[in-house]
Amino acid sequence: VTAVFEDITLGPVTGVEEDVLSGIPTEFSLSNNYPNPFNPSTQIEFALPKNEHVRLVVFNVLGREVATLINGPMDAGFHKVTFDASHLSSGVYLYRFEAGKTLLTKKMTLFK
Repeated sequence: VTAVFEDITLGPVTGVEEDVLSGIPTEFSLSNNYPNPFNPSTQIEFALPKNEHVRLVVFNVLGREVATLINGPMDAGFHKVTFDASHLSSGVYLYRFEAGKTLLTKKMTLFK
């Protein structure tokens, strides 16, 4: 499966949908995923105060990348991504948000 945002093909991903919420934030932010713990999908929200190249990646606790949710330019605003982890095993995962010089990381738990 390949995700496409604004005619830009990102890498192979599974079950990711991106919705743009209304308004323009004043600072970068990464929210806790909801629900957490989750099975098999969860939503991750983040805020971009300006247009920026965004990379949103999921890692297992060993530091191995298990999914790239976003890797490309995005418009300023509030964004929501649905991550389907049905192909992963139960456990703790980390998701890392990179936008410009901003780097934020959060933890999520998958229960099957």
